[in-house]
Amino acid sequence: MPSGVVIREGATDILVPSDHSIHGPGTIKGSVFFNEQMAFNRDVSVMLLRALDRNLTVADAMAATGSRSVRIANEVPGTEVVANDISPEAVSFIDANIELNALSNCRSSNRNMHSLFAEESFDYVDLDPFGSPVPFIQSAIRGCRRKGILAVTATDTAPLAGAHAVKCRRRYQSEPVRGYMCHEGGLRILMCTVARELAKFDRGMRPLLSFYADHYFRTYVQIVEGAEAADSALSRLGYLQYDTETLERSVSPEKDAVHRYGPFWTGPLHDPEILSRMSHLGLSDERRSFKYLNLWRGEIDTEVFVYDMSELSSHVKMSPPKIDEFMEFLNGHGHAAKSHVSPSSFKTDIPLRDLLSLYREFSPDAVR
Repeated sequence: MPSGVVIREGATDILVPSDHSIHGPGTIKGSVFFNEQMAFNRDVSVMLLRALDRNLTVADAMAATGSRSVRIANEVPGTEVVANDISPEAVSFIDANIELNALSNCRSSNRNMHSLFAEESFDYVDLDPFGSPVPFIQSAIRGCRRKGILAVTATDTAPLAGAHAVKCRRRYQSEPVRGYMCHEGGLRILMCTVARELAKFDRGMRPLLSFYADHYFRTYVQIVEGAEAADSALSRLGYLQYDTETLERSVSPEKDAVHRYGPFWTGPLHDPEILSRMSHLGLSDERRSFKYLNLWRGEIDTEVFVYDMSELSSHVKMSPPKIDEFMEFLNGHGHAAKSHVSPSSFKTDIPLRDLLSLYREFSPDAVR
């Protein structure tokens, strides 16, 4: 058994390297990577797979210590899990964690994920690499059975959020957006990439849950079979106009001089029916899982992405109101809800001109 420390996440004991990442995006500190902060990411996997309420074959393509694999095997009934990693050192941790939790429904695999998915397929494939998932997405798609579920994490947030635009263009063939919409934009670029890769196999997608948290982007999609489904998914890709001076924003299916950002996925981020069945109980961080579940359930889908309270405040030169009170006020004039990507961001179907007028009216600086 490899040396390390045992931590507990949810209902599962996990042996991890003594020297591992605890906060932030995580750095590789040894031959086997583990980041404690990603416990929430693993919580969400457990929540979502429990909500499916059916028997599943699961592949954790790049399992490292096997933390996600053993949690799924131990905490999601009806699962048969393959925990794969190309590193023999990682597999020693996986085997130790399978033994530690006395799991008969989880087995280790020491293979290149490309060869694994050339030979085996699964109901659920989880792709959580260190950095960009782009080199691995096609193989992960091959590993998904008909109508399977694909989960993809991207930790290269700087390119996706526009800080390294050249790298984003090279990796994702997309022009990222900066400013207050950068994280929603980065998430939608990742989803656009998944949709385009699926379309090459005549497959479409239905997003189940997609989010930004803790320096990473994450999307879960249900694969929909057929060329028609692929074309339908591609029809949800679009380009964004975003003027930081006027705050005007709009989406077009075609790129032009005005709509120069993207392409992005412009369809929904979540499936309300799946979210309604997800439960935060029994997870590693019940409080945080409950908070995000409520945010995801309340989010509305709009083509113009998100607004931010600080953005509006700076534009109208007035102090921002409290966001919860402002959401209640806006819902008397249309639909509005907070966004999960930032504590100060929200979405609304109210036109910008009316939104700015309502913001001025509700600002603490307004004369009433």
